[in-house]
Order: sequence, then structure tokens, then C-alpha cells
Amino acid sequence: MADVPERPRSRSSSRVTLDDVARVSGVSPITVSRALRGARNVAPDLRARVQAAVDELGYVPNVAARALASARSSHVAVLIPSLTNQLFVELLEAVQDTLAPHGFQSLIGVTHYDPAQEEALLRSYLSQRPAGLLLTGFDRSAGATRLLEASDAPCVHLMETSDAPGIHSVGFSQQDAGRAIVEHLLARGRRRIAYAAGQLDPRVLQRLAGYREALRAAGCHDPALELLTPGPTSLALGGRQFEELRARHPDLDAIFYCNDDLAQGGLLAALRTGVPVPQRVAIAGFNDLGGSDQMLPPLTTVRTPRREIGERAAGMLLALMRDEPVAEAHRTVDLGFELVVRQSS
Repeated sequence: MADVPERPRSRSSSRVTLDDVARVSGVSPITVSRALRGARNVAPDLRARVQAAVDELGYVPNVAARALASARSSHVAVLIPSLTNQLFVELLEAVQDTLAPHGFQSLIGVTHYDPAQEEALLRSYLSQRPAGLLLTGFDRSAGATRLLEASDAPCVHLMETSDAPGIHSVGFSQQDAGRAIVEHLLARGRRRIAYAAGQLDPRVLQRLAGYREALRAAGCHDPALELLTPGPTSLALGGRQFEELRARHPDLDAIFYCNDDLAQGGLLAALRTGVPVPQRVAIAGFNDLGGSDQMLPPLTTVRTPRREIGERAAGMLLALMRDEPVAEAHRTVDLGFELVVRQSS
């Protein structure tokens, strides 16, 4: 009698399941589930056994099924203005480094500083039932605000702080930082200080408010020295702004650029046109991006704690996603900033 050929195993029967992981690791399926979610009530030795079984079997969690069962996914929606800005790239890396060990992945959305794009992204991502949200700043459309109010997903705001009830935020005062760098320039004897800016997002305008505050207190604010250019920032724009300000105001003795991209362009324009820095014009930037310490001369700037902001915000969100209480006094985390004085001022 001819041998009956063995029926091939169906795709579903060959798939490694959570029950398989439980059997190999010698724990219950619910313990496996908790361990993979990063729950704190799983002992380290049990977590290690579960991970060893996962590695041995090549188990991949069924995210769709988990989301259906729990009404939540394992994704965290992170909305940032730009992926071309080094500041936000560093912040994202810190967020991912913090979330990934606990079984969460970042669902990244880029708003391009456009409230309408942010609202569209929020509408799309919230329909996927994310476990939590990390949002940049507080300035958004009425529609986006309604979406957030209707959502039960925990949310932490980045880069700015707020004392509003129920709001969780990690950042620093952009206005205080703007004021501090202008006060530094004033202390160096500068009086004709310009503010050169691009993009004109809320944080840039908060730095402008700090600039105005410091100059008004010193009695030397001149609105004509504010050069606000809509659109993306770049070295090229910073160079053009330097030349325009110098042409309009020959008595100019300092420029505070809203970010280091522009300030680096200003330094290059000064070098190209033979304007000595800081002897004739002092230049300062913001964010202390890569390369600022290598400019000629090295750039005075404000160092912002973007990586720490990402880590602390993601940590706060992890607590909220686990329904762990965050004390009222800890809902707002102001990480401050550092004035980095170099030879350009």
C-alpha cells in the first residue's frame, strides 16, 4: 500500500503562538503577555525566561490582535515639526531608546509646522488607537484640540511647559532662554542688537518675546532691528539676513539668530565679506547644533536639552500608559537651558 503523503502544515498551524512561548518558558500565557508589554509586576527572572523562549522560538507578537483585544496598539504617535532639524532627530532617538525596551514603537508624523497637517495626522493616528501621544508644543488648530479632548490616549507635550490643569509637559522656557542670550550681549556692551528669524513657529516667537523683554528693560529696543522671514531656515538664509541687516543698519553691533542654522550662515557671510566677528558685530544662535563649536569664530549659543526632553517625556508617558499616577507637582518638568559663551560674542 502506497504511503499517504503527509499533509503540509497550514500557515496558521506553523505559526509560533503566545501559548508556545508560555509552554517553553514554563509560565502562564498571561505572564508572557505582561512580560512582553513591559509590565512592572513581572519578576526579572520570569521576564528573562520569557525573553529566552521568544528568542528560541522566533516569536513575533500579533500586534493587530493585541490592539483588538486591548483596544490599544503598542504604538506611540510622536508628532514633530521637521525631520531635517538635528534637534528633533536627537529627540526622536531618545524617545525610541526609552520606549522600545518596554515593547512600544514610535509612529512618527511630521507636521512641517502646519497646524492643518498636524490635525490630519492626529485624526489618522488616533483612529489606530495608539497607546499614547507625544506632541510638540501647544499651538494647534481648534480641530486638533477637539480631537485630543475626545481621545482617552495619554499625552505628553514636548519642548515647552504649561501649568494648565491636567496637562503633562517636558521642556523649558523658550522666552527665558531668548532673554538670557540678549542679556549676555547687553552685558558685553552691545546696544544695537537685531533678531533674525525664520520659520516663525511658536517657539521662535517665544524667543522673540524674550529678546524684546530684555531690550525694553535696557531701554534700547528698536522694532526696525527685527528681521522675521517666513519659511525654512538655512545657512543661505542666515547669510542673506546678515547682509540685509548690515545694509539697512550700518550701526548694528550684534545679531541674535533664532537658531544655529541661521547663525552659522551669518558667520560665513561675515567671513566672506570681511566683517570682523565679534569686534564689529557679535553673533549668537540657539540650540547648539553640531558644528557650532567649529565655526570661525566658534558660535555663542543656547544649549537645549533635547535628548533629555525625549527621555523624560517618554518616561512620563510610560507611567501614564500603565495607569501609574503622576503627581501634580511632576506633571510639568522644566529642564532649563545652558548659555554657551564662545568667541563669536
